[in-house]
Amino acid sequence: MTLTIRQPGIGPAARHRSVGVRVGAGAGAVTVGAGAPIVVQSMTNTDTADIEGTARQVAALARAGSELVRITVDRDEAAAAVPHIRDRLAQMGVATPLIGDFHYIGHKLLADHPACAEALDKYRINPGNVGFKNKRDKQFGQIVEMAIKHGKTVRIGANWGSLDQELLTHLMDENAASAAPIEARAVTREAMVQSALLSAARAEEIGLARDRIILSAKVSAVQDLITVYRMMAARSDYALHLGLTEAGMGSKGIVASSAAMGVLLQEGIGDTIRVSLTPEPKGDRTLEVKVAQEILQTMGFRTFVPLVAACPGCGRTTSTVFQELASDIQTYIRDEMPGWKTRYPGVETLNVAVMGCIVNGPGESKHADIGISLPGTGETPAAPVFIDGAKALTLRGPTIAADFKALVVDYIENRFGAKGMAAE
Repeated sequence: MTLTIRQPGIGPAARHRSVGVRVGAGAGAVTVGAGAPIVVQSMTNTDTADIEGTARQVAALARAGSELVRITVDRDEAAAAVPHIRDRLAQMGVATPLIGDFHYIGHKLLADHPACAEALDKYRINPGNVGFKNKRDKQFGQIVEMAIKHGKTVRIGANWGSLDQELLTHLMDENAASAAPIEARAVTREAMVQSALLSAARAEEIGLARDRIILSAKVSAVQDLITVYRMMAARSDYALHLGLTEAGMGSKGIVASSAAMGVLLQEGIGDTIRVSLTPEPKGDRTLEVKVAQEILQTMGFRTFVPLVAACPGCGRTTSTVFQELASDIQTYIRDEMPGWKTRYPGVETLNVAVMGCIVNGPGESKHADIGISLPGTGETPAAPVFIDGAKALTLRGPTIAADFKALVVDYIENRFGAKGMAAE
């Protein structure tokens, strides 16, 4: 029998050709689009008027890996706090660009608080609620003019929940009069795209440069998001921000966001992403950053932290040692990464394997940079350790977990530390 091997097409499609947008200035500046690495962003849920609380949360999000952080600017007290938040972040050594989220009265807040307008790196405006009827164009224009004056980027973000009703009504009436009307949901998707694109064109007419504009069109249903962004990518070259709005809580929000953005990212669509998770009561806001990073790293677009491969467990792994060790190693690595980034260049490419029995343990461990195959149920109480594909030693006794953790730390120091870099 002859075996014919056909190599399938693998890997992501070519990135959507988008204009590059620079957000921020100095060391903290971030490039969005034009083939730059896909940017992770997040948003605070503090009262922006609480300067210290907001600064602390921005710093936590930035240290977790958020490269852009958005804050709500909804009233005078919040706008007045923004420059003080910026100053407090500078004292904390955080230079991450800040985005101001404006709805309804953004034009007034920016005009009344020029220090806020200057302190922010980017303005986010929603064409569905920037103003209504005859005030809409004027107030939209005022925000754009402020962005031009201060040299800021603008994200024009249409949203399913606050869509421009005049535009939607016009398109619905036009569709109803058509000889071949389409379903209402499709008309709404078209309204989303038109709202973003028409607003961007208006911003350019006012004088905002194309490389100062980012677009988004957020919806809460996976298939709608995929369709809307395919339409926007096909009809424009603006940088695109991806996000499933109101994604939900816990596994539901994670799965929905991953499914929607995974498809689009694989097709080359998307220059910056946010995972909009509803946090658990008193939950960790940085979870949305970790999930966004894991989506990009799992798909092979970026590398943020070392990967820890661990088996799911079965009847062969009735001991919980491998689960506890995998969790301990993964938590330890993420906690140490802020410091490791400067001390151990390239450490984010590390692969660690923590396996639970002899079936796949040795094989998976050989594929990792450093791996351990813990004894399964009924197996000899010994744990072979593999380093760079070769068996290096065998651990035994009650301190296996602690001993392996120490080996991982030594491996990182020897490979990515000053000694390892000098040897290369």
